Amino acid sequence: MPVQTPVTTTDQATVDRLSAGFHRCFSDFEADEGLFAPDTFFDLLPPMWRFQFEGSGDAFTAQLRSIAEGPVDIEVVRTVPTASGFVTEHVETQHTPGGVVVARRIHLCEVRDGRIRTVTTYCNGGWDGDLRARHAAEAPMIQKESLR
Repeated sequence: MPVQTPVTTTDQATVDRLSAGFHRCFSDFEADEGLFAPDTFFDLLPPMWRFQFEGSGDAFTAQLRSIAEGPVDIEVVRTVPTASGFVTEHVETQHTPGGVVVARRIHLCEVRDGRIRTVTTYCNGGWDGDLRARHAAEAPMIQKESLR
């Protein structure tokens, strides 16, 4: 009979600290000292595209800053510890000159030595007001927090 090894998860205090710092990157465009390993691997998958880079939190926040079209608000939907880090989901609201644009993302973050070491992000893209209205009319959500 096989022996089952219990799965341990990353401790909650580490997950809370790293998740909070990670989400601040999207609105403040700055990474806390020690949040990311210096050679963190980023694998980012926006709709219909994929790109990767390696670097520090500065590289990540520079990327975020380059695509922001206005002030950004982040609503953390959930963060779940895993055996090797955490998974977190957020809704981003950008206040652009053309109106509000909303995106929903899932991030898989691997942690080593108390720092984020890899980030894989899946994004549904930016939804402007017209797309959100069309979606509401054609595919109403059962749970209203699914996409604002």
